[in-house]
Amino acid sequence: MSMFTRIVEGLHGAKIEGLAKTFSRLGKIGFWLQVVLGSIPLAVTFFVFVFSGSISGPRSGLPIVGLLSLVNMLVLLFTIVWFYRYIGLGRRIADPGSRPTESAVLATVWTGLLASSLGVMFSMVVMLLEVGQLLFYFLAAPQAGVATIQTAGGAASWVSAVDLLSLLALLQMLAAEVITLVLGLWLMFRTTQAAGEFPTAAEV
Repeated sequence: MSMFTRIVEGLHGAKIEGLAKTFSRLGKIGFWLQVVLGSIPLAVTFFVFVFSGSISGPRSGLPIVGLLSLVNMLVLLFTIVWFYRYIGLGRRIADPGSRPTESAVLATVWTGLLASSLGVMFSMVVMLLEVGQLLFYFLAAPQAGVATIQTAGGAASWVSAVDLLSLLALLQMLAAEVITLVLGLWLMFRTTQAAGEFPTAAEV
């Protein structure tokens, strides 16, 4: 009976240690992927501001697009910090003395999933608005070709490489947020697999 108990305890220990390594490993992967992919939109914004004097580019966009883009950037910064927190959470799970409860771990993962989902939603809305506005400009252009500059209706407005860079930056942010969403779902799955291995609230 004691041998069976030791085997069961060994299996439980291996499961919780595997979860701790998963949190640390995926926390590092998610953190650095977001840093790399998130730095591209920041670089594009800096490039547009330096060379055009405005963060909206040569084509005047909708005010809501700029607001949603700012909120999306803040959400991305939050998820970067949150995935860095997963690294420390992995260390706490590995240490029996500071191991959090299952509800605390699940609440942390749920927060990351909610933030990633909001980031994906904001990115998709901004991309739909941006592409819709670009489509409007191209439909207004002569169908025989694409006009470089359009002056119809008063003020000059044109589609340039900056607009394509803006869309590329949005794609990079969407890719980062989708990756973090997938990693968060995997962490949620691994946490539920280790259900019952965490200390209860009275033991913490």
